[in-house]
Amino acid sequence: MTAACFYFDLASPLAYLAAERVLGVLDGPAEWQPVLARELPGAESFTAFRCEQESAVFRSELARRAQELGLQPLRWPDPFPFDSSLAMRVATYAKSIGRVVPFAQAAYRQAFAGGRSLADPDFVLIAAAACEMHPAAVLRGAELRSVAEQLDACTAAAAAGGVTDVPAVLVAGRVFHGERALEEARAHMHAERVRR
Repeated sequence: MTAACFYFDLASPLAYLAAERVLGVLDGPAEWQPVLARELPGAESFTAFRCEQESAVFRSELARRAQELGLQPLRWPDPFPFDSSLAMRVATYAKSIGRVVPFAQAAYRQAFAGGRSLADPDFVLIAAAACEMHPAAVLRGAELRSVAEQLDACTAAAAAGGVTDVPAVLVAGRVFHGERALEEARAHMHAERVRR
């Protein structure tokens, strides 16, 4: 079976929308890979809006998309954007113990359904507790040099493999960017399966 790799950063509301859908849309298994979006060559910074009105339109469009998808109303963390470094190290640690999917989902919901900044360690720990990760172990894991190095290495590998921003899905060497590309990624998975 052709497997996919789903690349995400917990600071991205676009990746949040994809994370809520990816398990149901993709026709097969998907590895969830934490990466630091700010290190990717084409990543959206969410700070480059020309004016307040442009920012408001962006937020309104995402809120409408969340509603279309049947998600909880979008609530924006304060501040937004926020620094996801700690949360992404915790996601990398969670991946090493087989908890990356439940942690990422809980963290995204803290940020974009609960309106809480994941730059605050308390909200990261709440997300970790929601998937039965012990706070002391989480904080120790997030501070390990090996975890930070793993996150950096995975980010660099993603960029080298053609991932320019999150969300992204890699299927059989082809990268699909954006939440709305999930169906295209699913079709590619199916075509690869048929071809084999």
